[in-house]
This record gives sequence, C-alpha cells and structure tokens, in this order.
Amino acid sequence: MAMPLRQSIKVATYLAEQKLRKRDKFPLIVELEPLFACNLKCEGCGKIQHPAGVLKQRMPVAQAVGAVLESGAPMVSIAGGEPLMHPQIDEIVRQLVAKKKYVFLCTNAMLLRKKMDKFTPSPYFAFAVHIDGLRERHDESVAKEGVFDEAVAAIKEAKRRGFRVTTNSTFFNTDTPQTIIEVLNFLNDDLKVDEMMISPAYAYEKAPDQEHFLGVAQTRELFKKAFAGGNRRKWRLNHSPLFLDFLEGKVDFPCTAWAIPNYSLFGWQRPCYLMSDGYVPTYRELIEKTDWDKYGRGKDPRCANCMAHCGYEPTAVLATMGSLKESLRAMRETVSGNRE
Repeated sequence: MAMPLRQSIKVATYLAEQKLRKRDKFPLIVELEPLFACNLKCEGCGKIQHPAGVLKQRMPVAQAVGAVLESGAPMVSIAGGEPLMHPQIDEIVRQLVAKKKYVFLCTNAMLLRKKMDKFTPSPYFAFAVHIDGLRERHDESVAKEGVFDEAVAAIKEAKRRGFRVTTNSTFFNTDTPQTIIEVLNFLNDDLKVDEMMISPAYAYEKAPDQEHFLGVAQTRELFKKAFAGGNRRKWRLNHSPLFLDFLEGKVDFPCTAWAIPNYSLFGWQRPCYLMSDGYVPTYRELIEKTDWDKYGRGKDPRCANCMAHCGYEPTAVLATMGSLKESLRAMRETVSGNRE
C-alpha cells in the first residue's frame, strides 16, 4: 500500500477515535458527485443516463463542502460525471483542502491540462486519472480515440508541476491477467504515478454495456493470476493488503457500504454509489434509517457479483485495524511504498 505516511497516520488516528467512541458505523471516505454531466460516454457507466435537465445541474460549493464536513470523513473522492466540467470545482477543492481533508479529484483527464492552473499542489490533494488499459483498450472502453494519449500527457504535466497523481483502473471480463499486468506496469514504472487503485467492474443497471461485467469467481481468478510472480508487491497499489487478498480469493468479507457513502445532487444515496434505493437529506439519516443488513452478497441479488472497493475496502481496513498482525503488515507495506 503506497498511501503517504502522513495520510496513513491521520486515517489510523481517525479509526482509533471511532473505536474509542464505540461507533459501529462511520465514513472512511465520501464519494462526492457535484454533477452528473460528462464529456465521454463510457460503455460501463451508469451515471450519464440521467435526463438532460439533471445533467445541466451543478452543486453549489457550500452544499458540496457542507456535506463532507457533515459526515466527518477524513477523505473525499470527487467524481461525477466529469468534475472538471464544474465551473467552481477548484473552489470546492480549495475549501476542502483548507479543512485538511484528503481530496482525490477523479477525472478522465480530457480537460486536465486546460484546467490545471486553477489548482495548487498540496499533500492533501491528488488528481485521480481513470485509465482502464493501454491505448487501444482504454480508448475502446471510453468510446473515443485519443483519450489515452491525452490522459498520459496530462499525467506527465501534472507530475512535472508537482501534483500528486493517482490512477483508477476498472477491469472487465474482456481483460486478461496480461492486460492488467501491462497497464499497471506502465502506470507504475513508466509514468511513475504516486498510487494506483483497481476494481472489478460493477454491473450498473443503466450502463449501455451489460455483457462484460465480472462475476466473483472470474474476479478471483483474474487477480490471482495478475498478482502472481511478485507483481502485487512491486506495484504502488492504493489498497490495504487484505483488500488485495480479497480480490484474489484468499479471504472473504461482508459489505460495509456505509463506510464510503455517496453524496450527489439528489442527496445521500442508499445504499452506495453503485446502487440507488433512494436518497435522504442528511448523513445521519442515511446511517440511522438504512437497513444495512439487507445488502451484500447473499442478501440482495444485485450484489451477487460485486467485489467493488466501495463495499469491501472498508471491511478490509477495519479488519486490519482489529488485528495486530495485519496492522504490522500494512505498516510495513506503507513504509516500503514510501521509500520507492
């Protein structure tokens, strides 16, 4: 795990505080969606299917920042849609960073070089660029040629200017262990991004492409082979060791979707950003009035093939904190990653 040491300490301190206060449900990171509009039409995305009137809406700065502060989460992932299309996205980031929240701005990078001057490098801020494969594979997944090359150019420029740059890669049943190895080697060794996040694709009900989502057995086999030969140890993956164990089937966990809540133009989304069973206006209502026990694999059929980080990374983190052995393991990998 290549999370910066300062961030690791803050998150660990936050988790210890929750344990001392005997809170059984709390947010680890908020998924903030200040808009749904996007400049791409990815085949696996279910967010751009909203009506035109909704796609034109932009969340006010005060509302976006207020939701994160209301939750108390130490980290926030700003997604969408394409957040760089929000005219005040830089102000949202500035205010959250001023509150010492760790902010990841998720982007397809098509606008990144044009908008980069609006942002300032900070240890509390990172661009999280979506990269699903090398040139041909990535451009096919986003249904537009040239996107991969622009993303690579934007990553290089952001790194040159001193920004932290992470990546987010989603893999489908059309991927092989080799395609995963190739893109992660490229990001890790050639582009030298700070951290990489990976996830098996989740079957959005409204996504145009419904044929290429991974099942649980497929996911485990795919990542087991991709992680073989020492690959997993050399990549700067932004995941807990136990979550990576989970992806390759060494351990299994229940879903803790409440730990990565989603806040969008509609409010706090039940139960997670991948499924929509309604919205509530406050974080407290989300936590206290959602029947969390009915969600997860073996409970809700929609969750049957889900192994996404939003549900299972928090479980892995909590399991790590509850085990001295796993805590030491995670600490060793964090220190090792920060030495590279």
